[in-house]
Amino acid sequence: MKAEDYFNDQVLDDADLLPTGFHELPNDFWETHSKEMKSWQEHGHTFYKLSGPMTTSWLPGHFIAVTGDAPFQAIVRKKSPDHVVIETVRDFTEPRHAVWGINARNREQNFALNLLTDPEIDIVTLLGTAGSGKTLLTLAAALAQTLDEQLYKEIIMTRVTVPVGEDIGFLPGTEEEKMAPWMGALMDNLEVLTQPTTGSKWGRNATDEFLMSKIKVKSLNFMRGRTFLNRFVIIDEAQNLTPKQMKTLITRAGPGTKVVCLGNIAQIDTPYLTETSSGLTYVVDHLKGWEHAGHVTLQRGERSRLADYASEHL
Repeated sequence: MKAEDYFNDQVLDDADLLPTGFHELPNDFWETHSKEMKSWQEHGHTFYKLSGPMTTSWLPGHFIAVTGDAPFQAIVRKKSPDHVVIETVRDFTEPRHAVWGINARNREQNFALNLLTDPEIDIVTLLGTAGSGKTLLTLAAALAQTLDEQLYKEIIMTRVTVPVGEDIGFLPGTEEEKMAPWMGALMDNLEVLTQPTTGSKWGRNATDEFLMSKIKVKSLNFMRGRTFLNRFVIIDEAQNLTPKQMKTLITRAGPGTKVVCLGNIAQIDTPYLTETSSGLTYVVDHLKGWEHAGHVTLQRGERSRLADYASEHL
Protein backbone atom coordinates (compact mmCIF):
# COMPACT_ATOMS: atom_id res chain seq x y z
CA MET A 1 0.00 0.00 0.00
CA LYS A 2 1.38 3.39 -0.95
CA ALA A 3 2.03 5.58 2.10
CA GLU A 4 1.99 9.37 1.74
CA ASP A 5 3.14 12.06 4.12
CA TYR A 6 0.52 14.32 5.72
CA PHE A 7 1.65 17.74 4.53
CA ASN A 8 -0.92 19.94 6.27
CA ASP A 9 0.93 20.12 9.61
CA GLN A 10 4.39 20.70 8.11
CA VAL A 11 5.96 24.05 8.95
CA LEU A 12 8.63 23.94 6.23
CA ASP A 13 9.19 21.93 3.07
CA ASP A 14 12.69 21.03 4.22
CA ALA A 15 14.53 21.37 7.55
CA ASP A 16 17.55 22.79 5.65
CA LEU A 17 15.48 25.95 5.04
CA LEU A 18 15.62 26.83 8.74
CA PRO A 19 17.71 29.96 9.40
CA THR A 20 21.05 29.46 11.14
CA GLY A 21 20.72 32.80 12.93
CA PHE A 22 23.84 34.38 11.46
CA HIS A 23 25.30 35.57 8.16
CA GLU A 24 28.96 35.12 7.26
CA LEU A 25 30.12 38.10 5.22
CA PRO A 26 33.03 38.35 2.76
CA ASN A 27 36.23 40.17 3.71
CA ASP A 28 35.50 43.01 1.27
CA PHE A 29 32.11 43.72 2.88
CA TRP A 30 33.10 47.13 4.27
CA GLU A 31 34.40 48.32 0.88
CA THR A 32 30.94 47.96 -0.65
CA HIS A 33 28.76 48.88 2.35
CA SER A 34 30.51 51.71 4.22
CA LYS A 35 29.71 54.66 1.93
CA GLU A 36 26.75 56.10 3.87
CA MET A 37 27.48 54.37 7.17
CA LYS A 38 26.74 56.16 10.44
CA SER A 39 27.98 55.06 13.86
CA TRP A 40 27.14 56.20 17.39
CA GLN A 41 27.31 55.04 21.01
CA GLU A 42 24.46 54.59 23.49
CA HIS A 43 24.83 53.32 27.09
CA GLY A 44 28.24 51.86 26.28
CA HIS A 45 27.04 50.03 23.15
CA THR A 46 28.21 50.83 19.61
CA PHE A 47 25.61 51.04 16.83
CA TYR A 48 26.00 51.25 13.03
CA LYS A 49 23.44 52.29 10.44
CA LEU A 50 24.10 50.51 7.13
CA SER A 51 22.54 50.12 3.72
CA GLY A 52 23.51 48.00 0.73
CA PRO A 53 22.57 44.93 -1.31
CA MET A 54 23.60 42.35 1.34
CA THR A 55 21.50 43.94 4.10
CA THR A 56 18.21 43.04 2.38
CA SER A 57 18.36 39.40 3.61
CA TRP A 58 19.21 40.31 7.23
CA LEU A 59 16.56 39.92 9.94
CA PRO A 60 16.36 41.48 13.44
CA GLY A 61 17.81 39.15 16.07
CA HIS A 62 20.25 37.60 13.59
CA PHE A 63 24.02 38.02 13.74
CA ILE A 64 26.55 39.06 11.13
CA ALA A 65 30.22 38.06 11.16
CA VAL A 66 33.16 39.33 9.09
CA THR A 67 36.25 37.13 9.31
CA GLY A 68 39.74 37.92 8.07
CA ASP A 69 42.31 40.46 9.28
CA ALA A 70 39.74 42.62 11.11
CA PRO A 71 37.10 40.26 12.55
CA PHE A 72 33.76 41.90 13.31
CA GLN A 73 30.62 40.50 14.94
CA ALA A 74 27.30 42.28 15.44
CA ILE A 75 23.58 41.67 15.94
CA VAL A 76 20.88 43.20 13.74
CA ARG A 77 18.62 45.36 15.92
CA LYS A 78 16.25 47.07 13.49
CA LYS A 79 15.45 46.77 9.82
CA SER A 80 13.62 49.20 7.54
CA PRO A 81 13.21 49.08 3.74
CA ASP A 82 16.31 51.22 3.07
CA HIS A 83 18.68 50.52 6.00
CA VAL A 84 19.50 48.30 9.01
CA VAL A 85 20.79 49.16 12.49
CA ILE A 86 23.38 46.76 13.93
CA GLU A 87 25.02 46.63 17.36
CA THR A 88 28.44 45.18 18.14
CA VAL A 89 28.37 42.13 20.42
CA ARG A 90 30.37 41.29 23.51
CA ASP A 91 33.20 38.79 23.10
CA PHE A 92 32.48 35.97 25.56
CA THR A 93 35.55 34.00 24.43
CA GLU A 94 37.67 36.30 26.65
CA PRO A 95 38.19 35.00 30.21
CA ARG A 96 37.22 38.39 31.74
CA HIS A 97 33.75 38.11 30.14
CA ALA A 98 33.06 34.63 31.56
CA VAL A 99 29.42 33.91 32.46
CA TRP A 100 29.30 31.95 35.75
CA GLY A 101 32.80 30.69 34.94
CA ILE A 102 31.89 29.62 31.40
CA ASN A 103 33.49 31.04 28.24
CA ALA A 104 32.37 30.60 24.65
CA ARG A 105 34.54 28.10 22.77
CA ASN A 106 33.48 29.08 19.25
CA ARG A 107 31.68 31.82 17.33
CA GLU A 108 28.19 30.31 17.57
CA GLN A 109 28.49 29.84 21.34
CA ASN A 110 29.50 33.51 21.57
CA PHE A 111 26.34 34.47 19.66
CA ALA A 112 24.24 32.24 21.95
CA LEU A 113 25.64 33.84 25.13
CA ASN A 114 24.93 37.30 23.72
CA LEU A 115 21.28 36.34 23.20
CA LEU A 116 20.97 34.61 26.58
CA THR A 117 22.35 37.61 28.51
CA ASP A 118 20.47 40.29 26.54
CA PRO A 119 17.42 41.61 28.47
CA GLU A 120 15.97 42.99 25.20
CA ILE A 121 15.58 39.45 23.80
CA ASP A 122 12.47 37.78 25.25
CA ILE A 123 12.71 34.39 23.53
CA VAL A 124 15.82 32.48 22.45
CA THR A 125 15.87 29.28 20.37
CA LEU A 126 19.08 27.24 20.30
CA LEU A 127 19.46 24.33 17.89
CA GLY A 128 22.53 22.14 17.81
CA THR A 129 23.97 18.65 17.72
CA ALA A 130 24.65 16.58 20.84
CA GLY A 131 27.31 18.21 22.99
CA SER A 132 27.24 21.64 21.34
CA GLY A 133 26.72 23.32 24.74
CA LYS A 134 23.05 24.36 24.57
CA THR A 135 22.07 23.41 28.13
CA LEU A 136 25.38 24.41 29.75
CA LEU A 137 25.41 27.91 28.22
CA THR A 138 21.73 28.45 29.07
CA LEU A 139 22.13 27.34 32.69
CA ALA A 140 25.26 29.48 33.16
CA ALA A 141 23.44 32.56 31.80
CA ALA A 142 20.33 31.77 33.89
CA LEU A 143 22.31 31.40 37.14
CA ALA A 144 24.34 34.57 36.50
CA GLN A 145 21.22 36.65 35.86
CA THR A 146 19.13 35.08 38.65
CA LEU A 147 21.69 34.98 41.47
CA ASP A 148 24.23 37.71 40.60
CA GLU A 149 22.21 40.32 38.73
CA GLN A 150 18.80 39.33 40.21
CA LEU A 151 16.97 40.06 36.96
CA TYR A 152 14.81 36.97 37.49
CA LYS A 153 13.27 35.46 40.63
CA GLU A 154 13.93 31.83 39.77
CA ILE A 155 14.73 29.39 36.97
CA ILE A 156 11.97 27.09 35.71
CA MET A 157 13.00 24.06 33.68
CA THR A 158 10.63 21.72 31.85
CA ARG A 159 10.70 19.09 29.13
CA VAL A 160 8.31 16.66 27.52
CA THR A 161 8.52 13.18 29.08
CA VAL A 162 9.05 11.03 26.00
CA PRO A 163 11.20 7.95 26.72
CA VAL A 164 13.93 6.87 24.28
CA GLY A 165 13.25 3.15 24.87
CA GLU A 166 10.52 1.16 26.63
CA ASP A 167 8.70 2.97 29.45
CA ILE A 168 9.60 1.76 32.97
CA GLY A 169 6.16 2.55 34.44
CA PHE A 170 4.90 5.15 36.90
CA LEU A 171 7.36 7.01 39.12
CA PRO A 172 6.77 7.59 42.84
CA GLY A 173 6.78 10.91 44.67
CA THR A 174 5.83 14.55 44.16
CA GLU A 175 5.85 16.40 40.84
CA GLU A 176 9.51 17.42 41.35
CA GLU A 177 10.51 13.86 42.32
CA LYS A 178 8.71 12.37 39.33
CA MET A 179 10.52 14.82 37.01
CA ALA A 180 13.96 14.17 38.56
CA PRO A 181 14.87 11.16 36.32
CA TRP A 182 14.05 13.27 33.24
CA MET A 183 16.36 16.05 34.38
CA GLY A 184 19.68 14.24 34.13
CA ALA A 185 20.91 16.96 31.74
CA LEU A 186 20.22 19.61 34.39
CA MET A 187 22.13 17.74 37.09
CA ASP A 188 25.09 16.95 34.80
CA ASN A 189 25.48 20.59 33.81
CA LEU A 190 25.00 21.88 37.35
CA GLU A 191 27.87 19.61 38.38
CA VAL A 192 30.13 21.33 35.85
CA LEU A 193 29.02 24.81 36.96
CA THR A 194 29.15 24.31 40.74
CA GLN A 195 32.01 21.92 41.52
CA PRO A 196 35.08 23.96 42.45
CA THR A 197 38.42 22.18 42.64
CA THR A 198 38.91 23.50 46.19
CA GLY A 199 36.59 23.54 49.18
CA SER A 200 35.01 20.98 51.46
CA LYS A 201 32.39 18.44 50.51
CA TRP A 202 29.99 20.13 52.96
CA GLY A 203 30.47 23.46 51.17
CA ARG A 204 29.76 21.90 47.79
CA ASN A 205 26.61 20.19 49.09
CA ALA A 206 25.40 23.48 50.57
CA THR A 207 25.99 25.20 47.21
CA ASP A 208 24.02 22.49 45.38
CA GLU A 209 21.10 22.77 47.81
CA PHE A 210 21.03 26.56 47.47
CA LEU A 211 21.06 26.38 43.67
CA MET A 212 18.31 23.76 43.56
CA SER A 213 16.15 26.08 45.70
CA LYS A 214 16.35 28.59 42.83
CA ILE A 215 15.69 26.01 40.09
CA LYS A 216 12.19 24.58 39.83
CA VAL A 217 11.59 21.49 37.69
CA LYS A 218 8.03 21.49 36.36
CA SER A 219 5.99 18.98 34.37
CA LEU A 220 4.58 20.05 31.04
CA ASN A 221 1.19 18.50 31.89
CA PHE A 222 0.23 21.16 34.45
CA MET A 223 1.17 24.33 32.55
CA ARG A 224 -2.25 25.34 31.23
CA GLY A 225 -3.52 28.54 32.87
CA ARG A 226 -0.24 29.44 34.63
CA THR A 227 1.56 32.80 34.34
CA PHE A 228 5.29 33.15 34.99
CA LEU A 229 6.39 36.57 36.26
CA ASN A 230 10.11 37.50 36.20
CA ARG A 231 11.17 33.91 35.58
CA PHE A 232 13.88 32.39 33.36
CA VAL A 233 12.03 29.52 31.64
CA ILE A 234 14.08 26.76 29.96
CA ILE A 235 12.25 24.30 27.67
CA ASP A 236 14.67 21.41 27.14
CA GLU A 237 14.36 18.81 24.33
CA ALA A 238 11.85 21.13 22.63
CA GLN A 239 12.05 19.15 19.37
CA ASN A 240 9.65 16.59 20.93
CA LEU A 241 6.88 19.17 21.40
CA THR A 242 4.06 19.80 18.93
CA PRO A 243 3.41 23.37 17.70
CA LYS A 244 0.30 23.51 19.92
CA GLN A 245 2.27 22.50 23.03
CA MET A 246 4.95 25.09 22.21
CA LYS A 247 2.32 27.82 21.90
CA THR A 248 0.82 26.76 25.26
CA LEU A 249 4.23 27.01 26.97
CA ILE A 250 5.43 30.27 25.40
CA THR A 251 2.15 32.07 26.11
CA ARG A 252 2.67 31.38 29.85
CA ALA A 253 5.30 34.15 29.89
CA GLY A 254 4.33 37.23 31.88
CA PRO A 255 6.19 40.55 32.26
CA GLY A 256 9.94 40.23 32.82
CA THR A 257 10.10 36.56 31.78
CA LYS A 258 12.60 35.13 29.30
CA VAL A 259 11.90 31.84 27.48
CA VAL A 260 14.72 29.67 26.08
CA CYS A 261 13.91 26.67 23.82
CA LEU A 262 16.67 24.08 23.36
CA GLY A 263 16.73 21.09 21.07
CA ASN A 264 18.15 19.10 18.20
CA ILE A 265 15.63 18.37 15.43
CA ALA A 266 17.76 15.41 14.30
CA GLN A 267 16.95 13.62 17.60
CA ILE A 268 13.13 13.46 17.69
CA ASP A 269 11.82 10.66 19.94
CA THR A 270 8.07 11.26 19.39
CA PRO A 271 6.73 8.87 16.72
CA TYR A 272 4.28 11.40 15.21
CA LEU A 273 6.68 14.34 14.71
CA THR A 274 9.28 14.96 12.03
CA GLU A 275 11.94 17.63 11.52
CA THR A 276 9.51 19.71 9.47
CA SER A 277 6.47 19.40 11.79
CA SER A 278 8.23 19.78 15.19
CA GLY A 279 7.15 22.58 17.50
CA LEU A 280 10.75 23.80 17.69
CA THR A 281 10.87 24.24 13.90
CA TYR A 282 7.50 26.01 14.13
CA VAL A 283 8.77 28.54 16.69
CA VAL A 284 12.05 29.25 14.86
CA ASP A 285 10.23 29.82 11.57
CA HIS A 286 7.35 31.92 12.92
CA LEU A 287 9.36 34.19 15.24
CA LYS A 288 12.20 34.98 12.82
CA GLY A 289 12.36 38.69 12.13
CA TRP A 290 10.84 39.82 15.45
CA GLU A 291 13.33 42.16 17.12
CA HIS A 292 12.79 40.60 20.59
CA ALA A 293 13.48 37.03 19.41
CA GLY A 294 16.87 35.45 18.72
CA HIS A 295 17.98 32.17 17.18
CA VAL A 296 21.34 30.45 16.73
CA THR A 297 22.20 27.03 15.32
CA LEU A 298 25.30 25.75 17.14
CA GLN A 299 27.49 24.03 14.58
CA ARG A 300 30.29 22.35 16.52
CA GLY A 301 30.09 19.79 19.29
CA GLU A 302 32.35 20.56 22.26
CA ARG A 303 31.54 17.54 24.46
CA SER A 304 34.31 15.13 23.42
CA ARG A 305 36.00 13.78 20.30
CA LEU A 306 33.97 10.56 20.63
CA ALA A 307 30.63 12.44 20.80
CA ASP A 308 31.61 14.62 17.81
CA TYR A 309 32.66 11.65 15.68
CA ALA A 310 29.61 9.60 16.66
CA SER A 311 27.13 12.41 15.86
CA GLU A 312 28.67 12.75 12.38
CA HIS A 313 29.19 9.08 11.45
CA LEU A 314 26.52 7.04 13.24
